[in-house]
Amino acid sequence: MTGNRDTLDLVLVTGMSGAGRSTALAVLEDLGFEAVDNLPLTFLARLAQSIREDRHAAPIAIGVDIRSRDFGVGTLQVEIDKLKNADGLRITTVFLDCDDDELLRRFTETRRRHPLAADRPVADGIRLERRAIAPLAERADMMVDTTGLTVWEFKQRMTSLFGGGAAVGAAITVMSFSYRRGVPREADMVLDVRFLKNPHYDPALRDLTGLDPAVGEAIAADPDCAGFLQDLQTLLARVLPRQETEGKSYLTIAFGCTGGKHRSVYMAERLALWLTDQGRAAYRFHRDMPKPDAGKANRDGLEKDSA
Repeated sequence: MTGNRDTLDLVLVTGMSGAGRSTALAVLEDLGFEAVDNLPLTFLARLAQSIREDRHAAPIAIGVDIRSRDFGVGTLQVEIDKLKNADGLRITTVFLDCDDDELLRRFTETRRRHPLAADRPVADGIRLERRAIAPLAERADMMVDTTGLTVWEFKQRMTSLFGGGAAVGAAITVMSFSYRRGVPREADMVLDVRFLKNPHYDPALRDLTGLDPAVGEAIAADPDCAGFLQDLQTLLARVLPRQETEGKSYLTIAFGCTGGKHRSVYMAERLALWLTDQGRAAYRFHRDMPKPDAGKANRDGLEKDSA
């Protein structure tokens, strides 16, 4: 990746404490970025200037959060605007988020103090931080929600977005989810497929998932399935090029059903295959599909590393 200036110059990683910033920076470093954590904001402009002066250097990933020296939401937004307006500098901002309950569990299990909690309960620190940095979430180029992710899944998510040379262009994530667990925070487009016949009510299919051929055949047999997919493909064929023209580099399309196990998984897989046939890279992520118990160790590792 070094020397290729069709790629990103700088990735700024911020978000909630405990959401996985250090893990994200480690992945970016493995992908060829030079990683710098907790850089004082006053050094951002100087670093950007060095990037512009050396077009053959590796791109840089910077971690910034409330623990960074001279951190301030307003100050950081001003610095980001300056960087984005700098001639010839390609920058993207990533906001890492996580459900409050899981953040509380991570801090409690690792016995680490929340930077805003001081002598108060950890939950108070989480609430204060979320309120303080909400403007950063609203203005970030992309959001990654690490709730429930194993280390492997989180690394795969980051690699899908910044791997392959971190080429600038639409990085598409197609995901499935369960409405019982809420709509994904990072979703740009949400598609409700609960109108399709539910395989859950077929005893032979109940314990399978949308990845199993028998489930796929049952969903595809629904008379409205093919038409829905065709309409969606027609819409995306028109929308995706325009979004890229407008500079949107990341897109998350989320399919939701009741349990996040059958219909949403199958539809996400079908759309991802179509996108691949169109010459686009599509990362698949099934948020609420049952995971093997072996994932617990990986999940614990993310909790210990991300605070």
